[in-house]
Amino acid sequence: MTGATSRRRGRPPRTESAGTRDRILAAAREEFSERGYEKTSVRGIAKAAGVDSALVHHYFGTKEQIFEASVAVAFAPALEMPAAIADVPPAEIGERLTRFLLGVWENPTTRTPLLAILRSAVNNETAAAVFRRLVASQLLRRVAAQVDLPDAELRAELAAAQLVGTAMMRYVIKLEPLASADLEQIVARVAPVVQGHLTEP
Repeated sequence: MTGATSRRRGRPPRTESAGTRDRILAAAREEFSERGYEKTSVRGIAKAAGVDSALVHHYFGTKEQIFEASVAVAFAPALEMPAAIADVPPAEIGERLTRFLLGVWENPTTRTPLLAILRSAVNNETAAAVFRRLVASQLLRRVAAQVDLPDAELRAELAAAQLVGTAMMRYVIKLEPLASADLEQIVARVAPVVQGHLTEP
């Protein structure tokens, strides 16, 4: 029996594995971005990636799991936020968080996939659950761990609500004059509120 026929159906040679997985993930991000969670299918992702649908299942499992992988990649820049505040004095944490997160949104390269993920999360409960799970485990709990107060998780969530709400209004809904306001002006207004949520009594 030859190597080609002895391999499990849908499984690529090992030398192709990394490239194939990346290609599938890139196709998935495009499909979720253009179609949203509900209208995206594993078959459609496979077609866009130029592979058999069995390969999509092999690397990622279900549609929910490949969406979660797509969210993790798209949200990766924002997930660096806890590290960005690791050595910041408590009195400066609000400004650092605000500047960091809005900076991610200001960059078109990182903003585009975030927009796609948020649209899916708003319109589909399964997608929303994936988004919540990632944000809670990878972002909010890590920020809360740096807030030395009994209600740290609630404080981190309130700070995140302030920042995400600002981002939604500025970059998604594009409400004026917020949408075209200078970033420094926004940071000056929002950062003290975020600071209050995190550190004030």
